[in-house]
Amino acid sequence: MAISSTINKVSLNIADVDRHYYQLHELTVAQHPSENDFRFMIRLIAFMANASESLNFTKGLSSDDEPELWQKSLTDEIDLWIELGQPDEKRIRKACGRSKQVIIYTYHEGKAKVWWEQQKSKLARFDNLKVFHINADGAEAMVKRSMQLQCNIQEGEIYLSDDNYNLTVTIDRL
Repeated sequence: MAISSTINKVSLNIADVDRHYYQLHELTVAQHPSENDFRFMIRLIAFMANASESLNFTKGLSSDDEPELWQKSLTDEIDLWIELGQPDEKRIRKACGRSKQVIIYTYHEGKAKVWWEQQKSKLARFDNLKVFHINADGAEAMVKRSMQLQCNIQEGEIYLSDDNYNLTVTIDRL
C-alpha cells in the first residue's frame, strides 16, 4: 500500500509592508510523503514572500512538468514559476522558456552554496531568473495538521509566528 500525502490546513494572515499586500489565506496544502517538515515550511515561506490572489501550489514533487508554486494569467500563461532546492540546468531552462519570471529558493546553506557556485555562470544568461536563499532554521517546529500563522514582512525580513513560536526568516539574493 502506498503512503498518501498528509493534508495540512493553514490559516495564513499576511501583512507585507514592502509590497502593501494584506490578506488572509485559507490554504489546504498536501505534504508529499517524501517531504520533511522543514521543506514543507520552505514552500509556505516561498508562498508568503510572493503571495497574491492568483499564486497557487501545484502538484510539486508529484509532477515533473510543474513547479512548487505558480501564478498564471487569465489567459493561462505562466507569469511566475517558483522552484525550491537545487534544480538542474535543464529544468531551469525549461522554466525560463515557459514563464515570464522564474524564482528559485534554495534552503540548505551548505548544499546551496556548492550548487550556486556550479550553476551561476550557466544561469547568468536568463534575464527572467532570480535565485534566493531562505534562512529559516527551526521553522519545522511550526508544522501541524492545522496551523494558524501570522506573517509580517518588512524590509525584506519575514516575521513568522504561531501560538508557540516566533521566527525571523531572512531571504538573501544569490
